[in-house]
Amino acid sequence: MTSPAQWHDVAGLEELDPEFPLGVEVAGHKIGLFQQGDAVHALEDVCPHAYALLSQGFVEDGVIECPLHAARFELATGKCLNEIGQRDIKCYPVKVTNGRITVQVEA
Repeated sequence: MTSPAQWHDVAGLEELDPEFPLGVEVAGHKIGLFQQGDAVHALEDVCPHAYALLSQGFVEDGVIECPLHAARFELATGKCLNEIGQRDIKCYPVKVTNGRITVQVEA
C-alpha cells in the first residue's frame, strides 16, 4: 500500500535557471527541477538507461538529454523520445506559490 502524496517545499524559484536544472531529493526520491519559460517541471532525476542524473544533462527546446548516453525526455510529460531511454520517466505535480516551488511526492 502506498502512502498518500504530500506537498514538499523544495526550492526557491530564484534557484532555477532554464539552462541548468536543479536536482533535489524529496522523501527518498531524486527529482530534477526544470524551468521552461514560466513553467517549472519536476521529473524523475535518474535516467532509466544507466544511473545518471538528468539534472546534470543538457536542456534544449523543452527536452532534457542524459549526460551519459543521449537518452532524451520531454520536460512537460517525461515522455521518452529515443529507444536508449527505455521508458518514460515519472513527472511530479508542481506548484509555485510566492516564489517557492512545491512538489507532490508519495511519502
